[in-house]
Amino acid sequence: MGNNDSTTNNSEAEQRTPPLRGKTLLLSAAIVLSGAALLWVIFNTEPTTEREDAVRQTAMPVDVITPETGTFRPTIEALGQVRPVQALELRPQVGGLIIELSPQLEPGNFVRAGDVLLRIEDADYRNLLLQRESELLQAQAELDIERGRQVQAEREYRELKRDRGEALSRDNLSLVLREPQLRSAEARVRAAQAAEAQARLNLERTVIRAPFDAQVLARSANLGSQVANGEPLAELAGIDRYWVEASVPLDMLRWLVFASDDGSEGSLVRVRHRTAWGPDQFREGRLQKLVGELEGETRLARVLVAVDDPLARRPEHAEQPSLIIGAFVEAQIAGREIVGALKLPRALLRQNDTVWLMREGALAVQPVSVVFQDADAVYVDSGLKPGDQVVTTNLATVRDGIRLRLRSAGGGMDRQVVAEP
Repeated sequence: MGNNDSTTNNSEAEQRTPPLRGKTLLLSAAIVLSGAALLWVIFNTEPTTEREDAVRQTAMPVDVITPETGTFRPTIEALGQVRPVQALELRPQVGGLIIELSPQLEPGNFVRAGDVLLRIEDADYRNLLLQRESELLQAQAELDIERGRQVQAEREYRELKRDRGEALSRDNLSLVLREPQLRSAEARVRAAQAAEAQARLNLERTVIRAPFDAQVLARSANLGSQVANGEPLAELAGIDRYWVEASVPLDMLRWLVFASDDGSEGSLVRVRHRTAWGPDQFREGRLQKLVGELEGETRLARVLVAVDDPLARRPEHAEQPSLIIGAFVEAQIAGREIVGALKLPRALLRQNDTVWLMREGALAVQPVSVVFQDADAVYVDSGLKPGDQVVTTNLATVRDGIRLRLRSAGGGMDRQVVAEP
């Protein structure tokens, strides 16, 4: 019985096998046909390449601007160093012991013109003045005596001439009238007057005053020091005006306007010290003069820019930064006006003084004549017209006639220009 059941099950399994194999073969065939159809679609819908002078391209999307017209005043940038207009090393004209020292005579302090900075002991100079005054009185007395003697000699000569009726020669008459003795006495008076004046001047020089409004940069004398004539006491720098000594190329000099003797002002200059001041802070000055000597190594021209009230002590400059002597700063000098030129950003001036123009949907590499260029812009006097469309987009391929289109005029994804090998 068991054997009959086993035989029956095997027969049923053999009857079910053929349909499963057929389905598998059918599914495999469907996959193969689908793949073939997909490959046919891909190969038959591939984009084609258009050849034009060995380069396939579409219109490149670009941005353009038109040149700026008008009258321009370009900026010439230069580096310079701050220097005081007035600076001196304070030295005494007489020697002696320092008996008084102003508390303002310290580095960093400010002094006004005429302020007493220090005093030198003056007892010796007072005594010397008294002596010279006494010598002057004596010389004047001797002169008065000699004048009396001359009057007497002249009276005696007239009596002699009346009695004898003889006239003396000019040389003998001069001796008789004591003219040499009178001149000698007058000379001694003048010498005594000069000695008295010098003694008085030396006494005044024991008091040392500030010659101008200044800032004290250094001090080498102290209370009780014994100083000699000409020995350094302190360093002072005037605070009314500083110079910025800047260097500019020689070809820029024709664009600069210097102050003249008739009172006209030079070019306006903005002085910036970016390492010490804020990015928007600056001081204004005026181009003053051209130094008549080139720098030794760079062969650049040296110009002086005058900045008034450099330490911002006046009320009108209260919110402005102060200059520091010896600092290196930037000087932005306003040049002469440029009339009849077109202005472009400097980055749009291409190689060999050319610009890229968009004309009738194509690229034109246009040579131009540059009359001036500064750090930000170029000024063109020929080669451009006011309405020209200047391409601002950097192009990988540059050739006259390449097709262009405005970036804002097209939609969808921009296509790249590909050069065939």
